Amino acid sequence: MFERVAVLSDIHGALPAVFAGLPPEVGTVVCGHTHMPYARLVDRRLVVNPGSVGMPYGGVGAWWALLGPGVQLRRTAYDVDAACARVATESGFPEAAAWADEYLRSRHSDLDALAAFGPRDGR
Repeated sequence: MFERVAVLSDIHGALPAVFAGLPPEVGTVVCGHTHMPYARLVDRRLVVNPGSVGMPYGGVGAWWALLGPGVQLRRTAYDVDAACARVATESGFPEAAAWADEYLRSRHSDLDALAAFGPRDGR
């Protein structure tokens, strides 16, 4: 039997408030928004962020997680050149090629993301 899991979309700087509202039997919290894959303990609960498929800060590829029992962080490789070309060709966004080159190729690391976004959540 699986433990109770809470799925949240954004927990930037909000863990104390989020945890205060969770039933004690919730042992795993799955969150997103930071685009950085990790699994870590916070106040006796496993907090998991699977990463990102389209804008990863964990390196090139589609990052995701396999849950229960336990957690496995996974990365699926794909043809980044073909994906960048498709975004540039099929998107109506005028800067699509530059966006794809920057984000699908994961040009920013997790440290870059923490430096840019950390001050917004009190880090």
